[in-house]
Amino acid sequence: MAGVIRAVENPKLSLNCLSPDEIRQIHQATLEVIETVGVRFPSKRAQEIWAAHGAQVDFTTGIVKAPAHLIEAALRQAPPVYTLAARNPQQDLPLDGKHVWVGTDGCGVEIIDLYSGERRRSRLQDVEEIARVADALEAVAFHWVALSAQDKPAHTRGLHELAAVWRNSTKHVQTESIYNAREARAAVEMATVVAGSREALRRRPVLSLMQCTAPPLAHDGGSLDAALIGAEAGLPVGFMTMSACLTTGPATLAGNLVVGNAEVISATALIQLAFPGAPVFYAAAQTASDPRSGAYTGGGPEDFLFGAAGGLLADFYNIPISMGAFATGAKQPDWQAGLENTFSTLMASIVVCDMLLGVGFLHGSRIWSYEQMLMDCEIYEIVRRVLAGIEVNRETLALDVIRAVGPGGNFLTHKHTRAHMRELFVPQYLDRRPYNVWEEKRDGPRDWARARARKLVETHCPNPLDPAVARELERIIASEEAEKATHEA
Repeated sequence: MAGVIRAVENPKLSLNCLSPDEIRQIHQATLEVIETVGVRFPSKRAQEIWAAHGAQVDFTTGIVKAPAHLIEAALRQAPPVYTLAARNPQQDLPLDGKHVWVGTDGCGVEIIDLYSGERRRSRLQDVEEIARVADALEAVAFHWVALSAQDKPAHTRGLHELAAVWRNSTKHVQTESIYNAREARAAVEMATVVAGSREALRRRPVLSLMQCTAPPLAHDGGSLDAALIGAEAGLPVGFMTMSACLTTGPATLAGNLVVGNAEVISATALIQLAFPGAPVFYAAAQTASDPRSGAYTGGGPEDFLFGAAGGLLADFYNIPISMGAFATGAKQPDWQAGLENTFSTLMASIVVCDMLLGVGFLHGSRIWSYEQMLMDCEIYEIVRRVLAGIEVNRETLALDVIRAVGPGGNFLTHKHTRAHMRELFVPQYLDRRPYNVWEEKRDGPRDWARARARKLVETHCPNPLDPAVARELERIIASEEAEKATHEA
């Protein structure tokens, strides 16, 4: 059984890295880009929806130019609040602008093996084991499909991954690995089986879909089709920009925000034009390219500012957000990883990004590390407690206690201390031991995190799927694989 899920809730601290006027300037610049430059939508269904609502559509290039009033009217249809459902209703996640829920990161292709320590290609067993560990961790509220099941056929890989997570956890699943209409239909069918019916799925969506944009100013056709199918079934749908300064976005931070924002809100508007009132979310993981190489950075002040700015833009549009955080560029769990992941988590949490991605990755979301996963959860717990601020009331002021102990006394044995001592933060992976103890043992946080991860993989038993549901999920996947084989024969 997984325990209670923890969240940053109504933080006392606040941050404004953009003024209201600056946010409006970014919004107006975004509308101008969509109307005069356009965004590429390489999907026939998407193009027809745009054309039916009066947008200018070039059916040869796929570029859509939509007037500002059309975009703004569509965005006003999006619900500001809804709930991500879980197999266990006690783990449902309200996206209400008051909580920050943390999920795993996703779509990696390599893993640092938990036992050999060697870097290798990912496989389905890794997806299962990561889901099982995430199920056990209170900090992790929902799943992204962490790794690609590269030992499964490409056309059903995303479906195998979904089934693996549902088998190994009762928490909500948000996949970024469903790339086309065919996969989306099968994924909706699987989610329907887990929820119990189409109507139950619409009431309690146990699955949400995240699609990446194709910066600059473009989308992937299969992803658009998949998102439309998901939205039609009532699944929450979001589009994530990963535009990067210097390469897929302007060198300036504001310009990069405009490019990414144009991608996200144009696709969000499309969903609302097709299905007014469908649950949608803003998603972003913008970064800066390294000027020396053009490579993805995965950290740095630009990333931290983008984390906060994305949350403020989502607030402006009054829709939830799934924000990329953690995902350090470091190659191992070290000083760089701790610094980058702490700042990215703090900046995105302080503006109350509803969904915060994603613990566990190194080298810019390429390589999974269990040690990093558990230490990321500790970073989140520290941030959560900092943002809660200081509670001031008669009990916490402790005047009677101070009076009773008096000058030169000791609070350690007082009943007030016994009542409140467990509220203080006790780290699992920060080393507070005496120096001589460390000197003798010469172990540390990575060793402790690795040992705990191994124990969870080997011993944690999540609530299993109903055997009939599990068999039906496998039947759907097998049917997809058989149909593909028939077409290829």
